[in-house]
Amino acid sequence: MVIKISKNKQIGILTINRPDSLNAMNREVLLEFINELKKIQSEKDIRVIIITGSGEKAFIAGADIKLMQKMNREEAFDFANLGQELANLIEKSDKPVIAAVNGYALGGGCEIALSCHLRIASDNAVFAQPEVKIGLLPGWGGTQRLPRIIGRGLANEIILTGRNVLAKEALDMDLVNKVVPQEELMSTCFDIANMIIKNSPNAIAESIKLVRLAAGTNLEKGLSKEAKLFSELFDTEETAEGLTAFVEKRPPKF
Repeated sequence: MVIKISKNKQIGILTINRPDSLNAMNREVLLEFINELKKIQSEKDIRVIIITGSGEKAFIAGADIKLMQKMNREEAFDFANLGQELANLIEKSDKPVIAAVNGYALGGGCEIALSCHLRIASDNAVFAQPEVKIGLLPGWGGTQRLPRIIGRGLANEIILTGRNVLAKEALDMDLVNKVVPQEELMSTCFDIANMIIKNSPNAIAESIKLVRLAAGTNLEKGLSKEAKLFSELFDTEETAEGLTAFVEKRPPKF
């Protein structure tokens, strides 16, 4: 098994364990990643998921280039769709997914990080979409998610130059939420996860859905959907508990 699963109370940790290849992704790893992610997403006691890479050098250093060198057009199309399937599965998760980016997040690794709801980077993190340097373009969602997160101009610069973006610059351009010393990376992610866990699972899931909707719809339609989902929560036990707990000045029991 390349994908290691561990748990810390209500937090699920998914670790890509290929440190000798800087956690690079091939077809088999992608399939295992998708399968294990679906399993942990389905576990009712898991409220937040953290994705990280093993070792201190890399989150995910991208796709396996030696493998890609042997692909024909049809195989490349299938490989792109498989990577996009994984990224979409992360992005559409009802449970928040945090990328704990330790070291290199290059190519497909950057794209996997982009699909996560939050990105926390170690101070040695390096992001890049270097595909143009080898005659390719980002194929796992980079051309679509990167401009939505940092804007079209910066996305064009990063994709067209293929240059590295160090942790501090990534923070400055809102590519990541926070940069911390490497030894504090996982504890910071756990702190954020535990803050999320205190809140209503229903409200979190619907909020994720609406924020995702904002990237692909106009303001009027987005506001209409927001009001609809806001009102529907009033029929749930979680909202009743949250409102009652606030009035009674006690922590809610979600």
